[in-house]
Amino acid sequence: MKLLRFQSTAGPSYGTLNDDGTVSQLLGDPFGDFDLSATVGDAGSLRLMAPVVPSKVIAVGLNYAAHAKETGMELPAFPILFFKPPTAVIGPGDAIVLPKISDHVEHECELGVVIGKVTRNVTESAALDYVFGLTCGNDISARDWQRKESQWVRAKGFDTFLPLGPHVVTDLDPSELQISTRVNGEIRQNSNTSDLIFSVPFLIADISKVMTLHPGDVIITGTPEGVSPILDGDTVEIEIEGIGKLSNLVIGEG
Repeated sequence: MKLLRFQSTAGPSYGTLNDDGTVSQLLGDPFGDFDLSATVGDAGSLRLMAPVVPSKVIAVGLNYAAHAKETGMELPAFPILFFKPPTAVIGPGDAIVLPKISDHVEHECELGVVIGKVTRNVTESAALDYVFGLTCGNDISARDWQRKESQWVRAKGFDTFLPLGPHVVTDLDPSELQISTRVNGEIRQNSNTSDLIFSVPFLIADISKVMTLHPGDVIITGTPEGVSPILDGDTVEIEIEGIGKLSNLVIGEG
């Protein structure tokens, strides 16, 4: 299943993307009991939104060896975790807004893991049973603020600093997926999730030792090498094999 959210006349609605590009509206709880109604139109004719509304987003830093090398930092002995606020989440086609108080903002393509049921103290071997599906994420980062502060709340937490989408794909193995970033059509990042230092099952098990994860929560799993600045007027496209493309325009803060 490919789960998405779209703006309907009644407000935000869930739907599923069909093989022919049409969308069927989902009635009920996408993480529980639901039914599918009639087709509401082609996906291209709908205003898509972020596919989930997470209560929290847990991000993982330095989870690709080549990215750690390009930052000049040592490989971590355990996952480096931080939060992105839900207010940072935007959907496909929404604008990434460059804040006035930052002069250096960068893209970071990341595999997003959407939790499907309450998760606490799970084992690594059982961790994928708690996954609803996978999506594309872009961990936008104000690099100048990241260098200034030991805590990354400001650098990672601006509104619009976490595009997600375009949909969530279920029953997809996260262990070996091509992942890339294009800026104005130029490839900036190109890697594979097989290069993750800490695998998706390991991350879920590790995080669930600390906190309870709820349906719709998102773990973004780290970015590969090739991060670079984004500027007003750029178009940033994240693509992950088996999921699709997430495209967002970059604009300056008004």
